[in-house]
Amino acid sequence: MNFERYEGTRDAYGATLAALGHEDERIVVLTADLAGSTKTDLFAKEHPKRFFNMGVAEADMMGVAAGLAMSGYRPFASTFAVFATGKAWEQVRQVIAYPNTPVRIVATHAGLTVGEDGASHQMLEDIANMRVLPNMTVIVPADAIEARAVTRFVAGYDEGPVYVRLARAKFPVILKEDYAFELGKASTLAEGTDVSLFACGVMVSAALQARDKLAKEGIFVEVVNVSTIKPLDKETLLASAKKTGAVVTAEEHQVSGGLGSAVCELLSEELPTRVVRVGVHDRFGQSGSADALITHYGLDTSGLLAAIKQVLRQ
Repeated sequence: MNFERYEGTRDAYGATLAALGHEDERIVVLTADLAGSTKTDLFAKEHPKRFFNMGVAEADMMGVAAGLAMSGYRPFASTFAVFATGKAWEQVRQVIAYPNTPVRIVATHAGLTVGEDGASHQMLEDIANMRVLPNMTVIVPADAIEARAVTRFVAGYDEGPVYVRLARAKFPVILKEDYAFELGKASTLAEGTDVSLFACGVMVSAALQARDKLAKEGIFVEVVNVSTIKPLDKETLLASAKKTGAVVTAEEHQVSGGLGSAVCELLSEELPTRVVRVGVHDRFGQSGSADALITHYGLDTSGLLAAIKQVLRQ
């Protein structure tokens, strides 16, 4: 599969958020001195009275966001994933998740594709940190189109807190412009009979490329975009696993605690199935270009091909 267009999910988020600000005066945006990087500066320019730069004080930002939500506003709190889900985790737990406060935590710069900023900023544990919290919804858009749809969805979602994981790098646009996001629903992008490949985020485009390569060898892979990690679409995943009898998961995250763990938990309880997890295996990242890091850690198309053939051998 040849991708004709690349776009950043954070860019899609920033532009959509600025547009939403004209549609709903309850939307307020907070950042921790990273407006340019999170693209929330677009909202700040158009809605300066509803934009709050909290400085390098992520814990305070989460507390203020919770207070605004409790006062009837619809807050978006944005910073890098390592700060949103690491530095401020206690505040997220105590004043957002525990009281089920509808704060939209939209974090950028997640995963290895942060690139040259290195291990200190390459957050590979954020899905695990957020997935474990009661009341927290976790979403990882597959491309810029889904990022736009998710931003619009969460802007009107008042049932509880949401964590949305976005990237720094630009990656392929794979969905159609009329794509409609549905919370808790995984979407099957390609049908297959031999292996189910469950992927999220940047790994969805790699999954589609791997599928095309294997089709030439007579191996037919079913590719499922699992953008909602929590709540997990049990019905779709179980149906796919039952059909193929073999599963590979793919995520730009530690293999522990993220999508792979969620899938293994589901299958072990309801449909024991062979699973190989593609992700980072109990290691930190390092400085390098996004593409070089994806290759080094085995998250590229070659890594997926090897995992698929491994699960078939088993």
